[in-house]
Amino acid sequence: MKIRRSFAFVLPPYLALMLALIVSTSAGNARNPARAQVTILSTTDLHGHLLPIDYYTNKPDNSGIAKVATLIKQARKENPNLLLLDSGDTIQGSPLEYYHNRKNNQPPDPMMLSMNALHYDAMTVGNHEYNFGLNVLEKARHEANFPWLSANTYKKGTDQTAYSPYIVKEVNGVRVGILGLTTPGIPNWENPPNYEGLEFREGLSEARKWVKVLREVEHVDLVVIAMHMGLEEDLRTGEINPSNVLNENAAVKIARQVSGVDVILMGHTHREVPAVVINGVLLTQADYWGHRLARVDLYLEKEESGGRWRVVAKSARTIPVENVKPDDEIAKLAEPYDRETQAWLSRVIGESPAELSAQDSRFRDTAIMDLIQLAQLEAGHADVSMAAPFNLQARIPKGPVTVRDIAGLYVYDNTLYVLEVTGQQLKDALEHSAKYFVAYIPGKGPSDLVDDKIPAFNFDIAEGVTYDLDISKPVGERIQNLRFHGQPLSPTQKLKLAVNNYRVNGGGGYLMYKQAPVVSQSSEEIRNLIIDWVERHKTIPAQPTNNWRILPGE
Repeated sequence: MKIRRSFAFVLPPYLALMLALIVSTSAGNARNPARAQVTILSTTDLHGHLLPIDYYTNKPDNSGIAKVATLIKQARKENPNLLLLDSGDTIQGSPLEYYHNRKNNQPPDPMMLSMNALHYDAMTVGNHEYNFGLNVLEKARHEANFPWLSANTYKKGTDQTAYSPYIVKEVNGVRVGILGLTTPGIPNWENPPNYEGLEFREGLSEARKWVKVLREVEHVDLVVIAMHMGLEEDLRTGEINPSNVLNENAAVKIARQVSGVDVILMGHTHREVPAVVINGVLLTQADYWGHRLARVDLYLEKEESGGRWRVVAKSARTIPVENVKPDDEIAKLAEPYDRETQAWLSRVIGESPAELSAQDSRFRDTAIMDLIQLAQLEAGHADVSMAAPFNLQARIPKGPVTVRDIAGLYVYDNTLYVLEVTGQQLKDALEHSAKYFVAYIPGKGPSDLVDDKIPAFNFDIAEGVTYDLDISKPVGERIQNLRFHGQPLSPTQKLKLAVNNYRVNGGGGYLMYKQAPVVSQSSEEIRNLIIDWVERHKTIPAQPTNNWRILPGE
């Protein structure tokens, strides 16, 4: 018979305590998974706005990276390991950046200097980075202490990207992949030398390709896309937002069709989108010019060491810069650039016998718009000129006229082309412009019939011909009584047309110019051509030519 013996093994007190602690810790880990927070701050479409000032009026403005910097530094005190990203259109768009890029490009780019000081992690390349050509772009790029990203910009004819497609950052133990995407519409807006040697592929397929690399090769825990693109549809109706450029915006499409994306930081469309979730993807957009800062907070957990992080919660919001004091460090960096800009803008170049305003320039001929036309006609030795009201708040005061007044009238850095067009092409352009008004409603005036989805800068006005724009007619039949030198304009008559490079490249859907022969082109911005006209003629005409009108009128 076998006798079973039992043994009692008594642990020493200190070993018993250690074992109890180990068991307790293990049980605690099972109940309380490891947690991590990732905070991302995002700017976009800063367009060279450093200081909180409207240079066109010389008055304070709630915008600029100096104010945003204060919010960034406050957030860093709370979370030093946050990510700071920008979605593009950074080195163009303000008189300060214009002066730097065109008049004195020797110092470091002021936006790169400021962003370096704020320790940006990356910036996606926007379409306006190309406005001043590749030399200016590359100089600014090399002055940045952070990478410029664009996964869909390639060296022409190759599969080699022109910029880093992505970066990977570790934040609080979480591997974060940041992918950059640029709107592919650049060839539709820019002069070819400004993007020579580059090609821009559509965003959806490139997002699929590179998100897969981030997930399967880089083994990231989070995928963030910083894109210079925005929402391409109205989320309330599903209606596609007006755009004449294929795949210009693709945020919704990418959120719906590319798996593995956690966050999309949008840009390009100059909209504020505090937070929207599409197919589980969190999207946000920080407005433009530094009016707001976007903030994303992601909360992750993993069950065991060596396991994968998973997102358990995420949120986004936009923070306005109103009542925010500008950061002293950024303001000091901006001082020499601001001083040069103010001296240039304050120079008197002529005078005006009356105050001129662009406010009603979409509904009637105005002397302030005629000034643009006169400068284009004269500089281009053209028969006809086309121009749009770029800034409806533009005004030229009675009395001395400064560079500032003209800069406020012509806010874009477009250059002048002269094309040989037919009467039919000119009429087609005017009919396209007339789409700015919706279908006529009896009793409603033109100001009540504006299509809000079409920006005012796409409403082109002609000078050198006379015509009626009859909004009671259907689209395509609205241009009536089109005459040149008092005679009906023949569809086959050849004309020299002065127009900006944005239109020549198809910007705003003006595709009728695509095949028109180029008579001449200028490397000088149209803004400078207007300044030159005023300096030579001294006095600005105060009365419009009244060569066009809208029917029925208000």
